[in-house]
Formats: sequence, structure tokens, C-alpha cells
Amino acid sequence: MNIASIVYSAAVWIIPLTIAIVLHEIAHGWVAYAFGDPTAKRLGRLSVNPVTHVDPVGTILLPLSLAIAHLPVFGWAKPVPVVASRLRNPRVHMMLVALAGPAMNLALALLGTITLAVFVAFWTGGTPTGATAFLFDNLINFVMINIFLAIFNLLPIPPFDGGHVVQGLLPRPLAARYARIGRYGFLLLLFLLVVLPMIAPNANVVARVIGPPANALIDLLLGSAGLAT
Repeated sequence: MNIASIVYSAAVWIIPLTIAIVLHEIAHGWVAYAFGDPTAKRLGRLSVNPVTHVDPVGTILLPLSLAIAHLPVFGWAKPVPVVASRLRNPRVHMMLVALAGPAMNLALALLGTITLAVFVAFWTGGTPTGATAFLFDNLINFVMINIFLAIFNLLPIPPFDGGHVVQGLLPRPLAARYARIGRYGFLLLLFLLVVLPMIAPNANVVARVIGPPANALIDLLLGSAGLAT
């Protein structure tokens, strides 16, 4: 693979990924602010400036490495700070704050699908090339990444958004113990995505749990845009 191909491959994944994860985090902050917690707003974390949200490893290094290696691309931004005690109804509102991120990704996937449908409907120039191909590839990846992030973050374990939802549904004593798992979030992420598939391929979380619903939804959206999947 030449340098130009590597740069292109990385760009058409990292650009949509950055947009998806930045808006995912901003959605958490927006909803938290609406329910009474101004922490993210005061720290400037409601800005759409990607620099505000970039995590050097999760937003740049890891996605770049995965894109170059032609592996499934994922990543994360710096989490938006939310102080649950400042929310008007901490247990209920914290669940809604958690769900705001995946909801944003689903909305972005729908927006990307609509844009692709318009593109397909009006494009008459044959196979896209150059800047048009770059835009087209970004849009397709934008839809896929947002669907993947939405479903991935709904895993019902800390530190994922789904974990916060489970925590809000559990009795308070059990919820407190459950929340402690989140302190091992990064190690848990590595175990689920890297270690577990190596030692037990049949227990691959991405392939077994996230893949089927994500692929089904991606096929549905891209198919509705007029693209064969």
C-alpha cells in the first residue's frame, strides 16, 4: 500500500469518526445542562471545536492504526463531565444523559443516509472519482460508524452508556457496587475488544453482540439510500 492510499484510507475513517464521537459527547453535555448540570458548559465542553474533545489515543492514534490495518475502526473522545448530584432527578436524568449519546449517533446516521440518498438520486457521472469519491466514502463510513457507536455504547456494562442506564434501574445499594466496575473501564474495553477475541473467538463481543444488529441497521439504511450492501 502506498502513502497516498494510506492517507486516503485513514482520512475517510477518521473524519467521520471524529464528527460522530465529538457530537456524541456534546449530546451528553447538552442534556445534562438541560436537566440542571452546567459543568460541561462551564468547562467549554459544549463546543463543536474538535480540539476541545480530542483524546490523543482514542480519537487519533487508535483509529489511525485501525484504518491503516484495515480493521474495524472505533475510538472515543474525552468524556464530557457530568455531576449527577446537580441533576434535578439524578437517577432518571442520568439515564437520559447516557442515552443522549447513542441517540445523537442514530440521528447522525439518519442524516447521513438522507444525504447519501440525495447524492445517489442526483449523481449521473458514473463511478465517483477524486473529491466526489472522497465525499461519498466519508458519507458511507459516517453512517456505519454512527450505527456502530450507538449500539456499542448501549452495552449494559460500565463505562458504556448502557451501563449508566442499568445503574439507574438497579436498587441504589446494588447500583453503587455496579458503578465501581467503571473504574476499570479502559482495561475492560481492551479485554472485550482485543484479549477476549484472541483467547475465545466465539466470545467476540463485536462479532457476536454488536455486529448482527449493527449490520442489519446499516444494510437497511444504505439500502434505503439506494446503495447495494
